Amino acid sequence: MEDQVDRLLGQWARERPELDCSSLSVVVRVQYLAKLCQKEAERALLRLGLRMWEYDVLSALRRQGTPFQMPATALARASMLTSGAMTNRIDRLEARGLVARAAEPSDRRGVNVRLTERGRQLIDQAIEARLTAADSQLGALSGTERRTASAVLRKVLLAAGDGGRQQP
Repeated sequence: MEDQVDRLLGQWARERPELDCSSLSVVVRVQYLAKLCQKEAERALLRLGLRMWEYDVLSALRRQGTPFQMPATALARASMLTSGAMTNRIDRLEARGLVARAAEPSDRRGVNVRLTERGRQLIDQAIEARLTAADSQLGALSGTERRTASAVLRKVLLAAGDGGRQQP
């Protein structure tokens, strides 16, 4: 069965037959899938009243385990944001009652951010929604195919030099 990437590559093969476009056959599919996955994740989160950036912050806190907190500077680093941008996000989440700030006892200038109970409940629902969306998107793959795809993509990601530093 032919997809839109096959058609695109067929056009390049016709116009520039001397080019090996096999790399594009993978990269363009990954890019297209990333867009589709992003849209579906955003749709799943919107049903819970969350945007992706909110999910990212709440998710980072939830993954820390009890007491579900971390320094604001570490949150900013994990999200690859400036401290100013993270402060803005924390302000907005705090206004919604999803996180709370607490002074860092060992550093007067430091601030810890922790999930509130409401924030923990929401992120627990959100991860379930994201998993459901991901399962739906990968419905055409068997468990073995999913593990193989994951291993191959991990290898490409590590070779690209990111090493998984950006966290979903």
